[in-house]
Amino acid sequence: MLYNAYEMQRSMLASASAFANFSAGLLNNPANPFAYFGGGPILASALEVFAHAAAPRGKPEFGLNETVIDGKRVAVHEEVALRKPFGQLKHFVRDGVAGGPKLLIVAPMSGHYATLLRGTVERMLPFADVYITDWRDAKLVPMADGAFDLDDYVDYLIEFLSVMGGEGDARSHVLAVCQPSVPAYAAVALMNADKHPNTPRTLTMMGGPIDTREAPTAVNTLATERPHAWFQQNVIATVPGTYPGAGRQVYPGFLQLAGFMTMNLGNHMISHWEMFKHLVKGDGESAEATMSFYDEYRAVCDMTAEFYLQTIDVVFQAHALPRGVMMHRGRRVDPGAITDTALLAVEGERDDISGLGQTKAALTIADNLPARMKKYHMAPDVGHYGIFNGSKWRTRIAPVLESWITQFG
Repeated sequence: MLYNAYEMQRSMLASASAFANFSAGLLNNPANPFAYFGGGPILASALEVFAHAAAPRGKPEFGLNETVIDGKRVAVHEEVALRKPFGQLKHFVRDGVAGGPKLLIVAPMSGHYATLLRGTVERMLPFADVYITDWRDAKLVPMADGAFDLDDYVDYLIEFLSVMGGEGDARSHVLAVCQPSVPAYAAVALMNADKHPNTPRTLTMMGGPIDTREAPTAVNTLATERPHAWFQQNVIATVPGTYPGAGRQVYPGFLQLAGFMTMNLGNHMISHWEMFKHLVKGDGESAEATMSFYDEYRAVCDMTAEFYLQTIDVVFQAHALPRGVMMHRGRRVDPGAITDTALLAVEGERDDISGLGQTKAALTIADNLPARMKKYHMAPDVGHYGIFNGSKWRTRIAPVLESWITQFG
């Protein structure tokens, strides 16, 4: 019922958005006298803000067609290095550029598409041969393709790294942003224990919930104040028959988005108010910047119920990884097995999703890794999204990552 009700509301808002957009266009038409005086510009701006907020959104494109290396423009195109039912390994190929460190960027499976890390990829392209985990919207995966849980996530990462390694220089670098810090850490621990030929040279974790007992945030509190059964009964929905994944149990992306929007509702309202004022003044460029952000922020996808519930249990309620009791297909994930992968933990001083100390814990529990192979970086005055996007990421955090990767080849 939950998903069906949402689909009905989405259809109604899509129609209202189209009508509002059409009406705004009429009011802004140069041939319309109301476009120049009276309440015309104000009403048109209000309709445009509503139309943008209510419009349905699909999966965005990365749109990274070029980069600049040593002052020269280099064309970039996307290739799929490996396609799996619940995600693919996407490769950003820099035309005519050979070599450079191979970097796997592990995007969160937390309700948004991998394009949320567009700025992360863009900044690293001049430096590295970049790959990314491009996760699929669970409602589009047919039931015949089976299930996908936290164990499968770890398996995917190991397989992706194996494909990247090939037969040449088999050791890549990994950058895990937020939620995937835990499965990436588990994959690295298992690969170290097995002396896997594709074991990463470095693993960088940014704003990741390695140990959510440290400086718990509102997100952590939400995940721990209710029993596991509550999540299963209240936030899991069935995909309607209109999608390829009909019948699949999922945690809907629209619920995740609602939660994030509610956390900072005041800021989102101010952003839309500012957008409205920019439109009234005719400052389309400033309004466009806000629109572009929300085009990405509101583009959400579903997670499989088994992945979501296992993550709630293992990461937020049992704290299995830092306690040394996390299991992967019946095998204990031992942080002490990490002896050959250098670890970098990056945190934002103002992160309200992963509190200070949660990512740093990854260094402490790797008790057999030499100190020279561990590094901690706290970015002053940086929030969660600023860790991997924006000017502070580009100028203050990315250079630290590049230096760390260079140090370990």
